[in-house]
This record gives sequence, structure tokens and C-alpha cells, in this order.
Amino acid sequence: MRKSYTLVAPCFFGMEAMLAREIRNLGFEIITTQDGRVTYKTDETGIAKSNLWIRCAERIQMKVAEFDARTFDDLYENTKRIDWTQFIPYGAKFPIHKASSINSQLRSTPNIQSIVKKAIADSLKKGYLESGMLVENKEEYPIFVFIHKDKVVITIDTTGDALHKRGYREKANKAPIRETIAAGLVSLTPWKKGRLLVDPMCGSGTILIEAAMMALNMAPGLNREFISETWRTYDKKIWWQERKSAYEKIDESEEFKIYGYDIDPESIEIARENAEIAGVSDYIEFNVADATKFNSKEEYGFIITNPPYGERLEDEDSVKFLYNKLGHAFSKLKNWSYYIITSFEEFEYEFGKTSDKKRKLYNGKLKTYYYQYNGPKPPKGFFDIKK
Repeated sequence: MRKSYTLVAPCFFGMEAMLAREIRNLGFEIITTQDGRVTYKTDETGIAKSNLWIRCAERIQMKVAEFDARTFDDLYENTKRIDWTQFIPYGAKFPIHKASSINSQLRSTPNIQSIVKKAIADSLKKGYLESGMLVENKEEYPIFVFIHKDKVVITIDTTGDALHKRGYREKANKAPIRETIAAGLVSLTPWKKGRLLVDPMCGSGTILIEAAMMALNMAPGLNREFISETWRTYDKKIWWQERKSAYEKIDESEEFKIYGYDIDPESIEIARENAEIAGVSDYIEFNVADATKFNSKEEYGFIITNPPYGERLEDEDSVKFLYNKLGHAFSKLKNWSYYIITSFEEFEYEFGKTSDKKRKLYNGKLKTYYYQYNGPKPPKGFFDIKK
């Protein structure tokens, strides 16, 4: 009988729908979709497959327990009652990596962390030792505690470094967008390989690199390692099989090219280096250019971009000027679709056009909006003819 897991995938607010779609596409069953997290059932391949393939989550966590706690005694007793020997082998480290509490009686996160640590240690001592000290000198099982309205969820992190750390972005410009957000931006558009895609303010190239990886069906976690690969409790053969399967699923059968521009030559060099590390440099052409002067002879195309937001007061006038110029340039692209993320509240006014749709997304703790301008659908077979 195959072992089953309940996994929790935290994400930034606004990314839940894209994340749930990814999880379903992997063949897993969604249990709940809440603000900032999706909980789902998997088989024994789920930990490896989720870490390798999911683009929009920040981590993959294994759910251990869920219970109500209004006092620290409740928290201690319910945590200790769990048979932690099922999850943490003897000698393993189990740091309480993070605790968070929202609208709950238990508010002090340092106290939450220390009490959960003590309860787990006491449970493990009971399971492994009759007396003596508990040793922590082997692999690590990081513990996360999430409390919302007095409901406690305890998980073990299977990822390690957050999933947005794909392994390709060794360098970045001043305001890089997270890889997980960039993947979400692309997935919210109808773009697919074979269609023209441009980022005229590409910075370190993240949006286009994520798009190229998606077009190639390249698993975003292939170029990095995960903490659960070190676990004695998880079959290493599964990791080997899932990595092998992911490599075999890369689809390089169809040639395509997407384009990135930036006014800063240093950013373009960084973008080229990042694309090379990611293994997608053959599919992206980067050049120095001014986005406010962008034009194209192509009848149809897509723009996805992350322009400067103007977070500092002294930047506001220059950002307004930039958005006005972008609106003028993009208005000449009659049949193009363009998608722009910014935290600047007056974007549409300065840009000169109301979006067809705007979606609220959080880039870290920063509230942003993703403005979606959908151009007309090209005639059937248009892009096949262009090839």
C-alpha cells in the first residue's frame, strides 16, 4: 500500500488560484484553498514531485497535526500527544523555523516556538529514551507553526531554501521580482511558445526565464537541492526517479524566441548570465533598449513587464512620466496584449488607459496590482503561418 501525505503549499496572497491549478495538474487532490495556502493530498511521490514542479508556491510543507489551542497548556499538551517518532528519526534536528499567529489568543511567537520545541522534545524522549538527553546531530526537519483563530497547524518543511530560489539567479538588479511571482504573471496570460513575447523592462530577466522554462516544460526545481533529500524517512529512490522523469519531460522539439530589453546595460548582462545558468539562453534574446521607445512591426504580440514602482516619494514624478510614456508607446501596438505589475495606485490614470482586468497580488509584503490589457485574438492559424 502506497504511503499518503497531506501537504501544505504556502504562497503569496493572490497566487492561490494558479497554485491550486498547478497542484491539480500534478494529479493531486485539493483539500482546502485558503488565503496564502493550499492544502492537498498526495501519494508517496508527492514531496519530490511538488518541490520539483510547483512554480507558484513558496514552500512545500508536510502537515503533522491540526488542533485548537487557546492557552499555552493546550498548545503543549496537544503537541506532545503527537507521536513525533513517526516523523522525526532519532538524532535528527528539529528547529522551530517559524511561528505565526493571526487573530488568536496565543500571540507571542517566541513563546509559541519554545513551547512547541519542548513538547516535541518531550514526545521524542518518551518514544526513544527512558532517560537522558535527546541528541540533535543529524539531518534537519524544520518545524513551522501556523495559528489562525485559535486553530493550530503544525508542519515540517520539506523544501529548505524557499522555492523561489531556483538556483539560476546568482545576480539581480535593484528591484528583482520573485521567481514564483514571475511564474504566476506568465500563467495568468494566454501566451504560449510560438507567440511573440517581450519584456521591455526585463531587469535581471526573471519573467522571461520563467516563461521559457514553462514553454520547455522544464521543472523549476531541477537546478537545486531540497532539505527532504537528506531525510532518512523518505525514500531516496523516489527523488532519483522523479528527477529522471522531470529531465525526460523537457520538450525542446519546437524552436521559439522571446525578447528582453532594458535601458541598463549591466542588467542585460546579468539577465544573459541568469538565462545561461537556467539553461534557457538559446530561447531568449536580450538587448539594451529604452522601453518608452518600444515598437514592433509584428501585428500580434504579448508584453509582460515589471516596471519601477516609485516607492520613494522623490521617485514619484519620474515614475508618472515613465508610465505616461509607456502608455503612449504601447498604444501604437494595436493588436498586442500587455500585462503590467505595479504598486503605484494611479497607474491606469498615468498610463492613459483602463485595464480590462486588474488582479491584486502581494510581492512579498508589498501590495501590487497586475493590470491586464487583452488584445484581440489572432485569426486561427496566424502563428502557424508566421512560422
